[in-house]
Amino acid sequence: MVSYIIKRLLQMIGLMLAVAFISFSMFQYLGDPINNMLPESATQQERNDLRMKLGLGDPMLTQFGHFIVRICHGDFGISYYNQVDVFHLIMERLPATLELVIVAVAISLLVGFPLGVWSAISKNRLLLGLVQLLSLIGVSLPSFLIGILLIIVFSVYLGIFPSSGRGATTHFGLWNTGLLSISGWKSIVLPALSLSLFMITLIMRLVRSEMLEVMRTDYIKFAKARGLHKASIYYRHALRNALLPVVTIVGLQIGGLIAFAIVTETVFQWPGMGLLFIQAINNVDIPVISAYLIFIALIFIVINTLVDLLYYLIDPRMKKS
Repeated sequence: MVSYIIKRLLQMIGLMLAVAFISFSMFQYLGDPINNMLPESATQQERNDLRMKLGLGDPMLTQFGHFIVRICHGDFGISYYNQVDVFHLIMERLPATLELVIVAVAISLLVGFPLGVWSAISKNRLLLGLVQLLSLIGVSLPSFLIGILLIIVFSVYLGIFPSSGRGATTHFGLWNTGLLSISGWKSIVLPALSLSLFMITLIMRLVRSEMLEVMRTDYIKFAKARGLHKASIYYRHALRNALLPVVTIVGLQIGGLIAFAIVTETVFQWPGMGLLFIQAINNVDIPVISAYLIFIALIFIVINTLVDLLYYLIDPRMKKS
């Protein structure tokens, strides 16, 4: 177990270096940030002075080396556009994104799991066909279209939920949360629902397919022959053995939700990291772009490692290997 964790840590360091290099080198060609930082009336000397101050006159590998050294000291640089420390800027936006993803995952699990189990054991073909049709619609529709439709129905026509913003926020220690106010909960409902719809259908279809496969195994047939209660067969034996692939997909989807919340945050003007990333691209803010991609890569790697460790808790066979 210890050797496995050490191996994963070494892989994590290698992957983080690769992501840092790719992101840093890729966005060198987005444009010249000096044009966005100085007015058109600025002289060439002023442009050259600012370029040297930011270190943009050095070769790319030299800039990357300085970038890695600063990261190791917890310094992601200064935002070209906002003139604020990048780490502080990301930490300021991180709570909004994490709260959106946490609520979206909670909705997905609370809806997707029961629907998946029910669709696997139900004999009602009419309702089953309706649920399957809705799941196909949920998988097929793009998230930005779902978000626009939710805004039109629940914000414009019904006026129940706000169409943008995060609502009133409260400082809870170092965390700035909107989940302690009514307006905060109202503001998060539509973006969380829009973000979770694809994951709901994915979990439902995956749980259903895995449950059906497990229900065809011999030990489930023997359990039925022994007269075990249906609830024990379905939830204690079948569902537990169907969880491994579901845990993998859910874990990867959590990282995906954080990474691809960009569209949802843009549609609902949610002040999270995704919206910050879009603004950074528009302003050629290379330090923010690079730091964002590094954060997302780190989140993916940590989640994948935690999912692998969860296998030892779910599947007893892996503890013996």
